[in-house]
Amino acid sequence: MADDKTDRLTAVVACYRDAPAVPEMHERLSTTFQKLGVDYEIIFVNDASPDNARDVLEKLAEIDPRVRVINHSRNFGSQGAFTSGMQAATGDAVILLDGDLQDPPEIIEAFYEKWKEGNDVVYGVRVKRQASRFLQVAYKAFYRTFRATSYVKIPLDAGDFSLLDRRVVDVLNKLPETNRFLRGMRAWVGFRQTGVPYVRAERAYGETTNSLLRNFGWARKAIISFSYKPLDFIMLLAITTCALSLLLIVVQVALRILDPKIVPSGLTTVIVLILFMGGVQLLCLSIIGSYLAHIYEEVKRRPAYVVESTLNDPPPPAED
Repeated sequence: MADDKTDRLTAVVACYRDAPAVPEMHERLSTTFQKLGVDYEIIFVNDASPDNARDVLEKLAEIDPRVRVINHSRNFGSQGAFTSGMQAATGDAVILLDGDLQDPPEIIEAFYEKWKEGNDVVYGVRVKRQASRFLQVAYKAFYRTFRATSYVKIPLDAGDFSLLDRRVVDVLNKLPETNRFLRGMRAWVGFRQTGVPYVRAERAYGETTNSLLRNFGWARKAIISFSYKPLDFIMLLAITTCALSLLLIVVQVALRILDPKIVPSGLTTVIVLILFMGGVQLLCLSIIGSYLAHIYEEVKRRPAYVVESTLNDPPPPAED
């Protein structure tokens, strides 16, 4: 990060059902960047949003040449949208944020200060979120479980909202994974990292696209991607079950010798034991199946996104 030139920042905004928020997002981002006195570009990634986001973004791109638009051929999810934007970004640092304004663009000022102090990754730490009590507890429980099970040190309560130095972006762009979980990958690459606390607001426009089932899928994906603890759990469960079975066999034989009348017998006992063992086996198979499905997605080597069209692409570099 040289001080003798103007820093160039790129904001990558993942848009899905965020058309009403786009003009406000653009205004607040532009105001923040102008206040910082930096050169900048804003990349809106339209992840096949079913609303009129395409029309809104086209008009915005006509008005402001600093606005770039990437339209995906279908919905690939926020991780695909961020990946698409990072691979197109030209800035010295890249800021990732959702298009629903839950992550305040004004926090970028604090990100920028931390970056100028020498940090390569500056992530937002959600000290509080405007959500139901149940969701607040569930999110905190997830991050702590994720950190406890992961083989890399995962920051607590830190989402995708972050500033990444160019060299970090280059490393992330080179990682071959297609089933991406960026906040985990961001921790895995290392470099100098720090957090900035902020309060995550409610969605400014429309209704959230998240659900309990979708959040459960996110948690599963995160743990499968960055933890082997579920496989260790299977081994521990197998050892415990075998040990318990041996113990019960000894108890059964001893009771039959001492007093045959008190030994459990009958169809009910058999059914309960069969159901218990069957449940244990299905649980183990589901965990193994999750890892196999993850591997299957990776070995197909499909891209994380497909671009349908773009607007305001930068000119190609001049040839020497």
